[in-house]
Amino acid sequence: MENPELQRIINWLIDGARSSRGPAEMIADACEQLVAAGLPLWRFGVFIRTLHPEIYGRNFIWRQGEEVEVGTVDFEILATPEFARSPLRIVFEDGLEVRGRIDDIDTRRFPFLEDMRAEGVTDYIATPMRFLDSSIHAISWTTRHPGGFSDDDIATIRSIVAPLARVSEIVTLRRTAATLLDTYVGNRAGERILGGQIRRGHNDTMQAAIWLSDLRGFTALSDRLPAETVVDILNRYFDCQVTAIRAHGGEVLKFMGDGLLAVFPIDEYVGDATHVCTRVLEAAREARASVDALAHPVGDVIERFRFGVALHVGNILYGNIGGGNRLDFTCIGPAVNLAARMEKIAGRLGRTVVASEAFADVCQHDWRDLGDFPIAGFSKAQRVYGIAEETPVVMA
Repeated sequence: MENPELQRIINWLIDGARSSRGPAEMIADACEQLVAAGLPLWRFGVFIRTLHPEIYGRNFIWRQGEEVEVGTVDFEILATPEFARSPLRIVFEDGLEVRGRIDDIDTRRFPFLEDMRAEGVTDYIATPMRFLDSSIHAISWTTRHPGGFSDDDIATIRSIVAPLARVSEIVTLRRTAATLLDTYVGNRAGERILGGQIRRGHNDTMQAAIWLSDLRGFTALSDRLPAETVVDILNRYFDCQVTAIRAHGGEVLKFMGDGLLAVFPIDEYVGDATHVCTRVLEAAREARASVDALAHPVGDVIERFRFGVALHVGNILYGNIGGGNRLDFTCIGPAVNLAARMEKIAGRLGRTVVASEAFADVCQHDWRDLGDFPIAGFSKAQRVYGIAEETPVVMA
């Protein structure tokens, strides 16, 4: 490869590959430029380990004449025979470059390279890609060229790794930031924070349906079970709700012990209040069914669980609240306070789902009027509604 052309590609990567609109397009553009410059590349893969509670890593696979394939792998891959006998394991764990000429008998210890042989590959090299935090990621390069990669080709590959690592790290760091914000504060809040809404006092008023739930008997449960068991129960219990909430357009804002606060924004993009509240009620029904089915063995006893959820709709203040440089992206307002008080009423009535008058008015359903209840902090009693088909169960 001519040095000026190689330098141009290196400079393009160092400059952030600005002409590409995303990671997949950047990889396709880089590979096509390398091929046009003379590198006999047939298949190229980038493997990035991620900071994610469920996903071990992401991969981007380019082949000549095909779209870039983007995929993810979970942590279970680490225990598979395929990973144990993969050249990438050596790269990740030891930070070593792995060369595999297909005609070399030593490559037969890697089943993946046997698959590549069937596709006509003649040479393979996996190179470590180091980020500034010393984490090791990987790039794989394969060719169908007779005789494999030449010494000049290998030199070209090694010269591309560092600039490719820099631009990959920038993309990965931004994605990691977005993932962590999504995980810890929610998707909408994360987008706002990344967009620069990070100062105390940056708040917006929005209309939303509010979900506030609580696990019944949690204090007694915590007192008689080991802490590790309680955490496991909480995780499984929250799974029952979070899956339903997210599937119906909600965002979980906060876990408070065994409590959960979620909002379902109402705007022109998701629908009017009737549409949103109908979805919220469906989420509550799904969560109720999931919690009812939840069983956790503790010794010879099977623990069963009940919870309560209060549904309300109103205006909330949504944004940064806190002190000094420690902020929380959350929602406050009388509507949130009312939902919190109503959840306690649900417990007294032995109900799983209760709704405010405002929620029941916009959500078309066969509601049962449960009466008016005085609520601390509110000047007049509030009417509360329950689902007609639900049978109250008062816990001892």
